[in-house]
Amino acid sequence: MPLPHHVRLVEVGPRDGLQNERHPISVTDRVRLVNDLTEAGVSHIETGSFVSPKWVPQMADSAAVFAGIMHSPGVRYTALVPNLQGLQAAIGAGVTEVAVFAAASEGFSQRNINCSISESLQRFAPVMAAAERQDIRVRGYISCVLGCPYDGAVAPSQVASIAAELIAMGCYEVSLGDTIGVGVASATSRLIDRVAAQVPPGQLAGHFHDTYGQALSNIYAALLEGVSVFDSSVAGLGGCPYAPGASGNVASEDVLYMLQGMGIDTGVDLQRLVAAGQRICDVLGRPNGSKVARALLAHEQE
Repeated sequence: MPLPHHVRLVEVGPRDGLQNERHPISVTDRVRLVNDLTEAGVSHIETGSFVSPKWVPQMADSAAVFAGIMHSPGVRYTALVPNLQGLQAAIGAGVTEVAVFAAASEGFSQRNINCSISESLQRFAPVMAAAERQDIRVRGYISCVLGCPYDGAVAPSQVASIAAELIAMGCYEVSLGDTIGVGVASATSRLIDRVAAQVPPGQLAGHFHDTYGQALSNIYAALLEGVSVFDSSVAGLGGCPYAPGASGNVASEDVLYMLQGMGIDTGVDLQRLVAAGQRICDVLGRPNGSKVARALLAHEQE
């Protein structure tokens, strides 16, 4: 299959990235990050989540973040919601697109959301119904599609079945997440080939963690299978809680550099994206997780 001419990057740093930081980040800094990403040309930004602050204190005050950002026309500012209460809070904050999440393995589902895969999908039913009434788009996530820290290997047929159910429930798109980053290109190709038998590639996205340095090769494999939407995190924000000290989310700058080198349009300005990533790293007092950002910033200092 030929490579796509355009790829939509879904920036998850403000949510999936920052929620893994040890200390809460101020609303001002979260708003600045989202606005910096908007100015860099990112068209889809996961801005926050409406979960209990008891479980994810870093995402407290997400309503204030949504109230503070610039809301540029044509940009999707989305939120993760775990249940109907979360959806109602998102609606109250003016959110027009949300995401729900399931797991591809029973072990991860039980340990992460304290229920079986089947039960988690049943919980989404009232969320999907309420979202439809409010004309809110819903994106689905599936975790551990290429391996689970508790159950090990995950069958592609299991992922395909869950993806098809999420689409049938009303999700417009399903993001396939290699949560622990164990997948390699051949496994990614097999997975997407199997899932695409039930869900068209145009309704699939890839969410590859870089724990073992395989994210870019997995993205390339997915591109060849017809996937043209990928989740990434500016400056590689967010570690891997299942591999202490390891990187987690693939850096948006690294994905963008690869796509630009292949002549694939994203609408995102690399220099502005690098600046956005370095600014939030300075706030967090942590090194930049993007190899591309570090190389470009080093050139600027020569």
